[in-house]
Amino acid sequence: MTCEEAKKLVKPRLGQKRWTHTKNVKKMAVQLAERWGENPEKAALAALLHDSAKELPRDALLQIFADNAIIAENAPARPAAIWHGIAAAIVAETQWGVTDPEILSAIRCHTTGKPGMSLLDKILYLADMTSAERDWPGVEELRRLEMEDLDQALCVALKQSIDFVKEKGGELDPESVAAYEYQKAQLAR
Repeated sequence: MTCEEAKKLVKPRLGQKRWTHTKNVKKMAVQLAERWGENPEKAALAALLHDSAKELPRDALLQIFADNAIIAENAPARPAAIWHGIAAAIVAETQWGVTDPEILSAIRCHTTGKPGMSLLDKILYLADMTSAERDWPGVEELRRLEMEDLDQALCVALKQSIDFVKEKGGELDPESVAAYEYQKAQLAR
């Protein structure tokens, strides 16, 4: 799948605000890919597809999981706020013919992270948090850090995400905690 094909599939599925976010994530993902030696085309494609299921209703997400139970794994048991990443990866693979496991992984874990993240996983996770429209306290510092030390930036970003969910009283995905603990241990080596 090309980026042009992805745009044609994804843009009609998203509202204007979410499409703007998607374009900003693509731009940041390409910058990070160029900075850290990842394929910019893969980063762009993963970014274009990452939120393709974000605006689907709950019933549609659950149907995607039911229709693809093996690759959905335990998605319905996880917090609903992270379902869209898993669903987007499933749709990309089963309906749109994306076969690159690195792209599918990056889409799948872009909201949670996971232990042992690949370079592309890290890039998409961070690009999603630091895209141009993001203006939360600390985002400028994270943008600076991700250009200097990707692994340190990932650790900071995972911790900020966990803290944000806790502050809001949301349900914390165990994969996020595992990703943070793994990343923290890697940095301590």
